[in-house]
Amino acid sequence: MRLGTFGILLMLIQESAACEFGPFPYSVTGIVCRMTKPAALLLNQETAQVIQTAFRNAKFPNITGERSMRLLGKVAYKLTDIQVNDLSIEQSEVELKENDAIHIVIKNVTAFFKGTLTYGYAGAWFLQLFHSVDFEIEASIDLQINIKLMCQKDQVAADASDCYLTFHKLTLHLQGDKEPGWLKQLFTDFISFTLKFVLKNEVCNEINFLAQVMANFVHDLAANFVQDETIRLDISLASVPLIKANYLESHHKGLVMYKNYSDVFSDSVFSPSLLTESRMIYFWLSEHILNSLASAAFLDKRLVLTIRGEKLQELFEMEDTETQRKAVQMIFQGTSYNDSVAKVWSLVHPQISLQPEGTIVKSLVAVELSIFPPGEESLMVLYMETEITVTIQAAYEEKKLILHPLNSRIEFKVFECAADPSGNDTSIRNFLQTVISVVGIPEVISRIEPALTSLMNSKGLHLFDIKNPEIITRKGYAIVQLDFSFPNHLLLDFLQKRL
Repeated sequence: MRLGTFGILLMLIQESAACEFGPFPYSVTGIVCRMTKPAALLLNQETAQVIQTAFRNAKFPNITGERSMRLLGKVAYKLTDIQVNDLSIEQSEVELKENDAIHIVIKNVTAFFKGTLTYGYAGAWFLQLFHSVDFEIEASIDLQINIKLMCQKDQVAADASDCYLTFHKLTLHLQGDKEPGWLKQLFTDFISFTLKFVLKNEVCNEINFLAQVMANFVHDLAANFVQDETIRLDISLASVPLIKANYLESHHKGLVMYKNYSDVFSDSVFSPSLLTESRMIYFWLSEHILNSLASAAFLDKRLVLTIRGEKLQELFEMEDTETQRKAVQMIFQGTSYNDSVAKVWSLVHPQISLQPEGTIVKSLVAVELSIFPPGEESLMVLYMETEITVTIQAAYEEKKLILHPLNSRIEFKVFECAADPSGNDTSIRNFLQTVISVVGIPEVISRIEPALTSLMNSKGLHLFDIKNPEIITRKGYAIVQLDFSFPNHLLLDFLQKRL
């Protein structure tokens, strides 16, 4: 999550190179990410840190040369231990060149390099002199970088080799400026061209290296974000991405990977026209992904819930009425809640449907209630299989996922109660239906909300200042759209840890 223009943009868009896509790539698209130009401009504010790192990490080779001079003979020189002493950046601009590259211009970079100059010459009168003096080079530079984004091994690879340095000033200062003026001018003329070439080569190589490091980092970060233990999403590229003047867009398969579970997807409804350009970031998610994740969670035996003690009491004592007291007495047979346990689990994987009104979840759920009377063996007093359909609207507020159930439908498929073996007493069934609807479903959701929030925070989502996020459902897909501000210390942390 610690990214600048050279990092976050790489996750969103790349050209196809060394990757093969089918004739209808959108049909296998499960996840889409669109970043609009305002987001790119915001992230460009972090470019200065990347450029400073490139300059400071560049390994400058020693520079050597010689030249024959009238009267002086051969003059040889060597610049060693060249390193950046100080650096400042005045301005950075970014432009999205349609169907081409991310064009970045960094203006008025003032850099001071220091090192040691050793020189010697043999005069016409056999006079030999050799000297060493510390030097400082003051340079004023503009940088222009065109970042090509390619697909290699089904993921993003960055090529920032299209890099240019324009020198507006290159001044050599010898220690104390005590050397003869002609000598200073001589070496300035000698090394100017060579020094410009070395600086351009090493700085651009470092920028290209940083771009590749960040591309790999962003891919690994995204892959980790959509993985939890043995369940993960395949974020391989599904198609050639788009570079428009106002946004970047990448398309990913989003297939669920879980042990021997095989996920297939070929009927995506995605089209670029489904997303707008009014927010900074958009994520488009296919309904298929949510269904596949539900299947994997079911196979991984995660859809199991155990309730006992106070929580069980809250469920069955939601209201204090004669009907409630009678039903509880009949079901629990006088056993305390502390000596009772309810187990709830899905019999089949839930079916998820995305519609304009929300996310519709349909699941066949089993409930088993057992009591443990003191001094007696355990007794199962209730078993039921219920088909539950609930509509949920999701939101993200104050760094927490909020799931709000709108309505529900409950249908008993199997109902066995020790207090009513004949099944003729409808009062218990009606009471339990109310329990499930009023407190049972909210209780399950209250367990899911913090679990998913904790999972997302463990991936670093809470580190970002997300503004006005919206989760919008449509027939067959969902859109998450938001604005954000970038915590600038994250990029610095990344650069310090990775380099």
